[in-house]
Amino acid sequence: MFIAFLRTIILYILVVVALRVMGKRQIGQLQPSELVVAMMISELASIPLEKTQTPLVSGIVPIVTLIIAEAIFSFLTLKSRKVRRAISGAPTILIENGKVCEKEMERLRFNIDDLMEELRSNGYPNISDIEYAIIETTGQLSVIPKSNKRPLTADDLNLSLKYEGLPFLIVLDGKINTVALKDAGINEEWLKIKLKEYDIEKIEDVFLASLDTSGDFYVQRKKKKGEKSQ
Repeated sequence: MFIAFLRTIILYILVVVALRVMGKRQIGQLQPSELVVAMMISELASIPLEKTQTPLVSGIVPIVTLIIAEAIFSFLTLKSRKVRRAISGAPTILIENGKVCEKEMERLRFNIDDLMEELRSNGYPNISDIEYAIIETTGQLSVIPKSNKRPLTADDLNLSLKYEGLPFLIVLDGKINTVALKDAGINEEWLKIKLKEYDIEKIEDVFLASLDTSGDFYVQRKKKKGEKSQ
């Protein structure tokens, strides 16, 4: 039993490392080569788990080989456009200047129903509103609407807006984030005074406290045991 537990932990750590090497992508954003590697790793890891008589090294060696191969190919695709196009392919235009590219649709075996479904999921149910639609190498559809169908922006209205950066998460689950505190240019004394304005005496009673770039302070108390949500 202990051997099976140990084998599982080792393979788990190895698979996590492999996925970390592949980068922070969701499954739908994986390149074809990355998806193949992910599937192969899962299959290779399952063999030593299902067959305990199989030496653990029989699963580790192929997985490590795939990790190294993926790292090498990732480096090559980063440095060479030709290698990148050979491995990951290139984006394909399905709608160009408002016209559907029938030959590209046929080549990709992408029918009108598929196209309309993707357009609706992007918030454009009317195909006549689209200037360009491009299938990316991940298989996702990027949609560029016609200029008169795009949402208004501040530039369109000649408005000057204040800069909005990321808020500083000063307190997380009753603990002070000292890095965020320093980046925000405040100290614990300032924080305690600010919390007293909300009738909060202890940092431990704070679930979340943040300060945005406009100087607006937000705080949420921790729920007490037995307290119901309002």
